[in-house]
Amino acid sequence: MPRFRTSRFVAVAVTVVGLLLGTGHASAAPAPGARVTASPDGFALDGRPWWPTGFNAYQLATDWSVNWGCGAMVNLDDYFGALPPNSLTRFNLFQALAINRFTGQLDFGPIDAVFAAAEAHDQMVLPVLAAQDGACEDEVFKGRQWYVDGWTDFTPGHERVVMSFRDWMHTAVARYRDSASLAAWELVGEPETSTCTDASCFWWTRSCEPGAAHVLREFFDTAGAELRAVDPYTLITAGYTGGGQCGTQGDEYQFVSASPYVDAVQYHDYGADGVPLPGDQWNGLGRRLEQAEAVGKPLLVAEIGELAGSCGSLPDRAAHITAKIEGQRDAGTAGALLWAFVPDPRPFDCTFDIGFDDPLWEVIEDFGSLGTPSATSP
Repeated sequence: MPRFRTSRFVAVAVTVVGLLLGTGHASAAPAPGARVTASPDGFALDGRPWWPTGFNAYQLATDWSVNWGCGAMVNLDDYFGALPPNSLTRFNLFQALAINRFTGQLDFGPIDAVFAAAEAHDQMVLPVLAAQDGACEDEVFKGRQWYVDGWTDFTPGHERVVMSFRDWMHTAVARYRDSASLAAWELVGEPETSTCTDASCFWWTRSCEPGAAHVLREFFDTAGAELRAVDPYTLITAGYTGGGQCGTQGDEYQFVSASPYVDAVQYHDYGADGVPLPGDQWNGLGRRLEQAEAVGKPLLVAEIGELAGSCGSLPDRAAHITAKIEGQRDAGTAGALLWAFVPDPRPFDCTFDIGFDDPLWEVIEDFGSLGTPSATSP
């Protein structure tokens, strides 16, 4: 809506000018005006209580005629048109997907198309600005030092990276902050501040040095403040795996989540088929819900994955995930996204693939909800 966009532009301009002149500071809490808001009780969409469901569809911006892609190409109108109303889709908004592989220059066409299709079908999206493991980017694992200062530096040499993460964050946020389909920003998918001890950097060879949580908290405080200076309205979610990774082990999860620039937290759920609250007393989902409540922020289970195909039937998987989501919602989670939609599922392999004809589409329709406006809604 024109008035909404104009008011956002003015507020952003005033904030940025104030920061440049040294006369102002970005507010920690999101300013009023976004379609999606967060509270200790969960999310709201247009002032109505919202329990979002949907898919991870990481490859939506893949366009082999322009970029290197990340997974198979998707017919965007088919995908967004098939979703139940008021769904949420988490997808990759990596700088590699905004680089033309033939010219080496920025080309936002494929990402613009994702937002345009989402807006045309009135669906919401959660873009992820970078991946912890570097997949579909420079393929370099983001170790502890990256979170200290590497995110502000640009190292030339890889064809899929043309600027620092800091510059990419500023560029992407400024371009898409006014989209009516933007639900929240995610800085890094599955962040952890571990240190590689060899070239392979397998998880079992990484070390976790003292102060890891403080490094991650400082990253969210600093990068989050910069993001909020560019977009004062949109939520920022911390894309934790949540299972005790370096920087968010045990009580560290709550310490990092208390950042004023984290508005919602996450948990990613794999390997406990049909179990609503997996994990132990230190790093399990039950503990994470207690910690989210303690900091007054909603917890989105942003990845729920179960293998099927050659290793399990689709109906059985749907039944397991139904039981899981039902138990998680009753325990206080704020939404559920499934891993992962693909346009080309492999039925004869053991995968997490969810195609168009998967019964999990009915599951997200059954659990997603949008309530009536609250008495205080505008």
